[in-house]
Amino acid sequence: MISQPTQVDDLRLVALPSAISCAEMFVRFALVEWSLRPMVEDATLVTRHIVKSSVAGATPSRPRFLTIRLRLHTDCVVIEVDDQQPGEPPELPGWTISAVTMPGGRRNVWCELPLRTGLSAALPRRAPGRAAARQTIQPPGVEPERIETPNFDQYIPEPMLDPSDSEILQRVLYGLNGNDRY
Repeated sequence: MISQPTQVDDLRLVALPSAISCAEMFVRFALVEWSLRPMVEDATLVTRHIVKSSVAGATPSRPRFLTIRLRLHTDCVVIEVDDQQPGEPPELPGWTISAVTMPGGRRNVWCELPLRTGLSAALPRRAPGRAAARQTIQPPGVEPERIETPNFDQYIPEPMLDPSDSEILQRVLYGLNGNDRY
């Protein structure tokens, strides 16, 4: 039985070829944030394989969504992909990939990667001494230096966006949506 996860992160993507590299970047980022850098290579290999399988079965003219989820447990990292592909999980030599069909025709595909020796599922912690470095010890009888608080009555708001910035954002949005207006 798998223990309660200590960390969970997920990302929803459109099942297009670009989802493969986006999923890899997501996994790399999450594992580095969780201090699991030694697992990045194996995790991206498994992720690429599962997401590529999901994307290959999607209809390019009507792509659907897929969700990639990482669960960090005390003894393993679980990589999950929820998609709308029927059938068996993709095979990857050296790894056990499982799948279950859920209500509504969705499928959950996952692979458990055991934590390597020396790695733990502890939450990231601040380096020791950082908080203590900010505190200064005053000799007896010496008053600490007072820091002046800002005067919020003199706050000047940031200028509005330049209209050309708005046009650029519209072009990016149209490009992402597949419109050829520009």
